[in-house]
Amino acid sequence: MSEVLTPERPLASARRLILPLALAQFICSFAGSNMNVMISDISDDLDTTVKGVQTAITLFLLIMAILMIPCSKLTDRWGRKRCFLLGLTLYGIGALLSAVSPNLGVLIVGNSVFEGVGTALLIPPVYILATLWFTDTTSRAWAFGAISGLGGIGAAAGPLIGGLITTAISWRAAFVFQAIVVAAIVLLSRKLADPLAPDPNRPFDALGAVLSAVGMFCVVFGILQAGSNNTLFFAFLAIGAAFLGGFFLYIRRRERAGREALLSTGLFRNRTCNLALVTQNVQWLLLMGISFVVSVFLQEVRGYNAIQTGVVFTAATVGILLSSFAQQRLAKRFAQRTLIIAGFVVTLAGIALLLGFVHTSSRVVAFVPGLLLIGLGVGGMLTPSVNVVQSSFPEELQGEISGLSRAVSNLGSSFGTAIAGTILVSVVALGTRSYAVALIVLVGIGLLGLVAALRIPSRIERA
Repeated sequence: MSEVLTPERPLASARRLILPLALAQFICSFAGSNMNVMISDISDDLDTTVKGVQTAITLFLLIMAILMIPCSKLTDRWGRKRCFLLGLTLYGIGALLSAVSPNLGVLIVGNSVFEGVGTALLIPPVYILATLWFTDTTSRAWAFGAISGLGGIGAAAGPLIGGLITTAISWRAAFVFQAIVVAAIVLLSRKLADPLAPDPNRPFDALGAVLSAVGMFCVVFGILQAGSNNTLFFAFLAIGAAFLGGFFLYIRRRERAGREALLSTGLFRNRTCNLALVTQNVQWLLLMGISFVVSVFLQEVRGYNAIQTGVVFTAATVGILLSSFAQQRLAKRFAQRTLIIAGFVVTLAGIALLLGFVHTSSRVVAFVPGLLLIGLGVGGMLTPSVNVVQSSFPEELQGEISGLSRAVSNLGSSFGTAIAGTILVSVVALGTRSYAVALIVLVGIGLLGLVAALRIPSRIERA
């Protein structure tokens, strides 16, 4: 019989059931960053360019983002556990296809499409189940700390693990590693139980899904064209904005007609949630943007190989580990808003160190202080932001808010890679200067996240 988790269950039982969810977030975040250290190897092996590999990485993150909301709605129809396992299956197929890809096109199909769709299906159930199982702020902080913490570790340790595997074996073996982890998660998920029964008759807003997906795709694709084709840049941004505006008008009209929309406009009436969503987006934008900038700089300018590049990111991984797994204790002592603000301040200080040391030292240790602070800062604010968002709504809206939350986070990851990558590629000949320009842009975006965090009320407003 499947084991159902309640807040009163022994901690050992809670850990056993949270483990597959946390590992799922880990492997998906790992997939978003581990390719950064393989850029040179993949480019040479598949006869492509840095821009080509950047496109594959960005498309993976983008497909996750545009399908996260529709897939979160499908969890209500199909059930959270079924979507989780289906997503893992698609992800595993994509990882194996990527491992044997003969060219960039097949890599994009396996990594960007199959793994992207699989991730969009499996991630919403992770956060929905954790929210349903834990009902108070402290226990949720522990659960989200474990899940978001491993997600942050996956993103930060992706370069190190990917670098080790690439140097010791091949970049293709890194995808085999992903498939093995996915198989292990499937085995660990046998005792997961869905607290809510699926509703096969629940309506699904297909047109809303198309409008939102096309809108987000065009915005990110437009960013990728910046610098190389400014006409397409503005054209796709305008098309994306038009589709997203049309999506909002469509779902509002659908709600007024008494029909269920893909996303309830009521989710955007909660000021606390809106501000926390902004911080989520910026957090992942910073994490993925910094990872991409530093990885490309080390490989293309400093001439580091995959393992050397990966080792540099150990400092960020340590920082995320320390702060993420302290979340339960921190939640007892500080307000969630305070933790988010502190996270942004520490992260911005870390970026400032990266900027300062690159001009004064060519040694690899110059990156350690900055990346350590970035890891501490990002790891310290990932969980509070998720906690604020999820705790702002009752159980019946968890499917919708979880999908919106994950879409916003993954859209931030897409923006981070697209914006930072576009700056690097467009001025790559400038070497250190392009690195500095990209980091300065990330500092500006980080300051916007800090402003949003400062405006979050100390008390969570529940819808």
